[in-house]
Amino acid sequence: MPRQGLTSERVSAAAAELADELGLSRLTVAAVARHFGVSDAALYVHVRSRDALIEQVAVHSAAAFADELALAVAGRAGRQALAGFADAWRTFAAAHPGQYAATQMPLPPEVGMNSAGHLRLIELSYAMLRGYGLDEPVLTDAIRLVRSTFHGFASLENVHGFGHVRDLDTSWHSILDALHATLTNWPTGTGQPQ
Repeated sequence: MPRQGLTSERVSAAAAELADELGLSRLTVAAVARHFGVSDAALYVHVRSRDALIEQVAVHSAAAFADELALAVAGRAGRQALAGFADAWRTFAAAHPGQYAATQMPLPPEVGMNSAGHLRLIELSYAMLRGYGLDEPVLTDAIRLVRSTFHGFASLENVHGFGHVRDLDTSWHSILDALHATLTNWPTGTGQPQ
């Protein structure tokens, strides 16, 4: 029988917070059970395994991440939307390292396709870049460039992987300027070898 007041939503939210505190790789069902002061067995009513717990964190975190990105791009287009999207991405990754890591994991198709947050992240990415007048198939290429750039920067920043003395914010703004120029002047070819 489920413990009074303990729900799957509360378990997911607590697990997401613990993922930030402990690191996603150290998140366990036992850690979440300790957080609630219950036995591991009591938690298994709400989550069937560690893998399922990580999936719940990913779904929960994707929704929170999408909310932040949506706020950052609302009413903006072009360079302003790119900057808002980028800054929200970097801020979320820094403030919620465990949750951010969960949003970047591959999920089983049945989980990913039913995660409103993940689907919204995809749509927000495409919507932001449509402001540059890009259509398929190059729109997907542009999405891959932007995601690789933001994820790479955020991941390296989170592990203090930038050793040069140059100010990170200065580099970040230069990168955004370069991305904006690239997106504005995106090649019209298909990218297929000739």
